[in-house]
Amino acid sequence: MATRAKLWSIGIVGCLAALIVAALVLPQSFRLTAFSDIIQCVLLLSGTICFVPHALRSDGRMRLFWVMMALGIAFWFVYQLFWTYFEVFLRSDVPDPFGGDIVLFLHIVPLMAALALRPHVPRDEYAARISRLDFALLIVWWVYLYVLIVMPWQYAVTDQPTYSRNLNAVYLAEKLVFLAALAVCWAGGKGTWRVFYANLFGASLLYSASSYVANWAIVRNFYYSGSLYDIPLAASMAWITLIGLWTQAANPQTESRSASSSYGVWVARASMIAAFSLPLFAVWAISDISVPERIRSVRLTLTLLTALIMGGMVFIRQRILDSELVRLLKHSQESFDNLKVLQSQIVHSEKLASIGQLVGGAAHELNNPITAMLGYSDLLLSTQLGPEQHVLATRIGQHVRRTKSLVASLLSFAKQAPTSKTLVDLNALVGTAVKLSQPQYQALKIEVHMELEDDLPKVSGDSNQLLQMCLQVLTSALHQMSQRAGRTLIVSTHRHVDAAVFQVSEDSPVATDKAAEQRSDVLGLSACQGIVQEHRGRILCEPREDGGMVVRIELPAAHSNPGSGTMSSPAPLRVKSQPSA
Repeated sequence: MATRAKLWSIGIVGCLAALIVAALVLPQSFRLTAFSDIIQCVLLLSGTICFVPHALRSDGRMRLFWVMMALGIAFWFVYQLFWTYFEVFLRSDVPDPFGGDIVLFLHIVPLMAALALRPHVPRDEYAARISRLDFALLIVWWVYLYVLIVMPWQYAVTDQPTYSRNLNAVYLAEKLVFLAALAVCWAGGKGTWRVFYANLFGASLLYSASSYVANWAIVRNFYYSGSLYDIPLAASMAWITLIGLWTQAANPQTESRSASSSYGVWVARASMIAAFSLPLFAVWAISDISVPERIRSVRLTLTLLTALIMGGMVFIRQRILDSELVRLLKHSQESFDNLKVLQSQIVHSEKLASIGQLVGGAAHELNNPITAMLGYSDLLLSTQLGPEQHVLATRIGQHVRRTKSLVASLLSFAKQAPTSKTLVDLNALVGTAVKLSQPQYQALKIEVHMELEDDLPKVSGDSNQLLQMCLQVLTSALHQMSQRAGRTLIVSTHRHVDAAVFQVSEDSPVATDKAAEQRSDVLGLSACQGIVQEHRGRILCEPREDGGMVVRIELPAAHSNPGSGTMSSPAPLRVKSQPSA
């Protein structure tokens, strides 16, 4: 691309140099006029084409920017074609007034629209829509101004001096506003964009100055096509091509929020001023008695039509603002509701933290005497005791161990500390828990049967917590069975849908006080509830018809979605009562 750009640039500079030589050497003639007009057409066509690759390589707001730039230069090129058609092909002067003058006036309008896009500044879609609508209002106003002031003297009542004077005044005002907008973009741009706006400002200033000087020469009959007055004009055309060739489209650079907001405010103010100026123009059109009645009628009709168009655009703008306001109000309400929920969660967390500190201190104080009692009970069992005394000492040790396990479980539940989870084999944990409980159930003469499913899915969790849960369930079941004879504890695992199930059931032929045992079971199993909830599982505790008890813990499989099926939310401990006979 660099080589092609260099060759293209050399060609453009060569065309400009040839035009300068022709202006200096050739006298006023048709040959000079034709050569000058054709060179200017080539320069403007080149300026239009050089912006097209930028549009093809970009998208969104950036693409629209380059399209508007190319469209503005294309209007300028079309106007030059009109001029060339009259002077070269028809060999006549351009008529005055000329209907194609509106094309020359309109060529700055797309350039203004391109500046309105401000591609060097990142903006959200809402701000971009409002800004585009504001500039659309301004563009409609500029077109209205041209039709109001210039065109009636061309079509309603033909008056060449007034037409030319009004055209030059409106066109000069448009160029000054465009130059001011370029200066603002130049001041706010950074890096490549700053260089781009600086060059565009220089080319536009050169064009504005040269066109003003050319108009001065035309009034005094000094100007002819191909004269030295055309050299600055052609130089500005060549400059446009060089800008398009050597500018690299850069990513938008961050602008401060205050600067962006200030820009948007001033654009909105300008668009509203343009809309509210229409009644003043209507009053001026009615009260200006120095112009013919036909022109006053045309101006009034045009003002009313423009007011209708701009009023519709203002209505659309207001609808966009209203919808955005409603969205912001809804967002504020949602944020307020979320803040209230967060506040309640923080209060709840603080309460839990206080409870955790209290339970931690109490557990520390309780562990010391429990450890002492456990040591003394073991020491007592090692002495010479009678059969009845040995049974009592064994029961003391069992209850002390159970109390120690409950204190540890209560402390773990109160902390609710997040733990790292890994894939855990539930069968291995159950087997380990049964082995650790072996001294307890052997001393109680309780038979334990394990029924573990081979292809049990793994669960995601903390192995220490889950092992503690299995031990607590087994300890609670052994405690309930300690007073009954002919006792069998069945420990099993199996798969249920997308869950791994750990189940403990006692099988006893002796009828018991089921209500009391259920209350005791719930008190024992509630210590496991925090661990089960943290693993997105649930606990079910229900009596059997033969007098036994079933404790069922379901944990979601590692590959399943915890948010679906039976694992949709952490379920509380549920106890089903056996119907009375």
